[in-house]
Amino acid sequence: MRHEGLEEAIRAAGSVSALARGLGLAQPSVSGWTKIPAERVLAVETLTGVPRSILRPDLYEASDEAQTVDEVDALRAQHYGLLAALLQRAPTDDVLRDVASIKGDMSELGLALIALADAAKATDATKVSREYFNLFIGVGRGELMPYGSYYLTGFLHERPLADVRGDLMRLGLERIETHREPEDHIGILCEVMAGFAGKRFEAMPADEKAFFEKHLRPWAERFFVDLETTKDAQFYKAVGQVGRLFIAIETEAFALPQ
Repeated sequence: MRHEGLEEAIRAAGSVSALARGLGLAQPSVSGWTKIPAERVLAVETLTGVPRSILRPDLYEASDEAQTVDEVDALRAQHYGLLAALLQRAPTDDVLRDVASIKGDMSELGLALIALADAAKATDATKVSREYFNLFIGVGRGELMPYGSYYLTGFLHERPLADVRGDLMRLGLERIETHREPEDHIGILCEVMAGFAGKRFEAMPADEKAFFEKHLRPWAERFFVDLETTKDAQFYKAVGQVGRLFIAIETEAFALPQ
């Protein structure tokens, strides 16, 4: 019989298959769980929004949960999470439907979010999967290399990757097994920042700023400009625009006196 925490996660995700897909696992693997494995708890919490104290109360008490998130940080976490989801893998039709429902406003970033929603309405998973392959994977290599090491040194698996790994280890953050990309991948870095903003792991505000300044500010905006302007980008042109504007806002915010 499934543990109630697992049942809650399945309800939040929509189905066993949706939960498995979001975690990057095969459905039979998740179907065989009776409770959420300890090493998957934080990933499931991030994916579903169900607190870890509900997912595995034997491991986490309510007092272990993240501190209250204010409205601004919650919105930042959503933006980082959106970018992470779209950059780590090609979106499914379900994800595209979610993106198509995004609302914006008359700010520059708000208009970019509206454009992203419109781009999602105008495409499908098959088209976007092909675009994703051409942009980031390719035959041999994609048109863009979404890695800090490449943007900062011109090569893969260089010092910037080692620095990311060192800081993640210092913060007590372990690599999720389903993440096959090096940790300096832009999608993974955005996922970490979503965790900071959403208070999903214990860290000081200075840690969040230091991580952004060291691992994103030097190259992320340049990457998003390239994504926005590359000839093969259609849906991802809109992703690039959102990313460029959001990273610029984050850069200005972190530059303000704390």
